Amino acid sequence: MLKKIHHIAIICSDYQKSKNFYTNILGLEIIREVYREKRDSYKLDLSLNGIYIIELFSFPNMSDEKPEFSPFKTGLFHFCVQDPDIEILTDKIVAYGGKQRMPIREYYPNEKPYKMVYVEDPFGVIFE
Repeated sequence: MLKKIHHIAIICSDYQKSKNFYTNILGLEIIREVYREKRDSYKLDLSLNGIYIIELFSFPNMSDEKPEFSPFKTGLFHFCVQDPDIEILTDKIVAYGGKQRMPIREYYPNEKPYKMVYVEDPFGVIFE
């Protein structure tokens, strides 16, 4: 039986901009950064609070074409993160070139302060 999900791998078309987004905007920490000369590509391992969660890959001559936003098709739709100030994080994502895909919603307002929003990074990767 599975014990946990180890990490998510994301392929990016603009390595430096992706690195800046995931470290400066989302606050992930760099575990390891490797330039792979044979492939002329980069691999970046990122963690949150010391736990390895995201791998960023870049390859030469990649298209800048973003994936189609399609929440009603079979396949992976999004990954989810938590932040204590959803409004500020959403504003930072949009200011850096990402998109807010829906208004921020509040669930159980009289019981628990749960809020959620779907956003995408500047390269079309959807997360909640």
